[in-house]
Amino acid sequence: MDIRDGYHLWADAHAFFDSPLISSTLDHTDPLGQQSAAWDTRLAEDTPNGALLRSNALFDALTGTGPLYLLHVTHALEEISQHGFLYPSGGCLVGSIYCAPLIANGSGFRMHNLAEYVLTKEAPAFVAKVGTTGRTPTPLIFEITRPRRAYRGLAGVDYLRLGSIHLSIYTHLEYLLSTTERYELRETVVSRVKNSTTFLALAAAIVYEGADVAPAVFMELLDETIPRLPILGYLYFEALAEYLMLHSTSEHTQSLAARGELNNWLYKDMLFATLGMAGKFDLAKFRPPPGGFEELLKQVDATVNAADARAYLRDRISYLVAARLFAPGQVPDAWHHTRWEFDSLAAHLGPLLGHLIHRELRTFGRYPDFYFYFDQHKALQAWNYWNHMDIFAPFNGTMPKGEVGINPAYPDLEYSIWRAEQDDVGHVHPVEQLNLTIAPRLVDIKYTLMRNNKWSVPEPSAS
Repeated sequence: MDIRDGYHLWADAHAFFDSPLISSTLDHTDPLGQQSAAWDTRLAEDTPNGALLRSNALFDALTGTGPLYLLHVTHALEEISQHGFLYPSGGCLVGSIYCAPLIANGSGFRMHNLAEYVLTKEAPAFVAKVGTTGRTPTPLIFEITRPRRAYRGLAGVDYLRLGSIHLSIYTHLEYLLSTTERYELRETVVSRVKNSTTFLALAAAIVYEGADVAPAVFMELLDETIPRLPILGYLYFEALAEYLMLHSTSEHTQSLAARGELNNWLYKDMLFATLGMAGKFDLAKFRPPPGGFEELLKQVDATVNAADARAYLRDRISYLVAARLFAPGQVPDAWHHTRWEFDSLAAHLGPLLGHLIHRELRTFGRYPDFYFYFDQHKALQAWNYWNHMDIFAPFNGTMPKGEVGINPAYPDLEYSIWRAEQDDVGHVHPVEQLNLTIAPRLVDIKYTLMRNNKWSVPEPSAS
């Protein structure tokens, strides 16, 4: 297991988009260093929309001057208003208030296309799916005074890089489980990996040996392995979303690119309209049938090429497996020499074990009762790192889609919150200032709409 301190782990979990892409910055001891640089160059320079990875509306908003305006959508404004607190939740932005950028336009604000999709399509679809009456998605506008000492760089948290952190936190909290439970959990995740070596070895061979593997063969094996290694569903989704946003040449995509935005509607429609994930969002189960891949792409965007996409996904997912699931700096030995014991495996595949444990704990024995504290522990570490870096608005660093959060633990953050309404041309306008406080305390996962379809919010603590 990686024994570096938590600060280094969190620094490594962030993508620094403002770092110059020059060879002198590479770690030449990293066996993936050259490939990582090559991928950065390929994505930014050799795709139709790659320029948006370095210059986009999200980055303009984060590095601008004056107030930062963000949009958040809630389904439970009445309950939130009664308590007076707005709580963050776990997820791709760890422990922040999930938002998207707003652009001032006259008396109102134009929404980033991500915000527009969430407000007009995704949120209503969730409400309709769960059949809860009396609930309507409500847009909230945050006006945040940019702190004087705020970090001026672009450091986005990449949740795919959190595997080592998940493993580290578990080792601190594992004694909440009995000896028998700890043994069973360890054996469960080791078994999952052991029975997935065919795929892991194939991905490693593609990355480290340049193995020539037919894309269709790779995609079939990926599909078979996802149920055993659910983190692969996340990698598959992110790689496919990345491909769609960077390679689409549709009129809609081009119009959004002209205003500095990657087209989030592509992967959102793929999830909710095409694959029917509204109301049961779970990327661990993201596995579009390989035989229907071409038809899926046609439904999402007819301008992308299925054969090219398959080849891209073979290479990109293999790279992500090596870069995000293998221990940093480790090149796998012959797989048949592997010692199938937890501690031995953690030295080589620690991030993968961490991701598997993080997922397993949601349903494992008594641990769901403690899962909130696992995520709370992770959020405390994230807030500590962000405050050290003076990051008040963290963003999703897998790529700059437009997902940005508010650090709820930032000292003396100045902000105002407004209930908003949408006009006939799609802009949102503040109509009522709300007396709400952002509190650095996670909402339990079971209270979030996307995870368990419940609407309650916890009572504020008496202290």
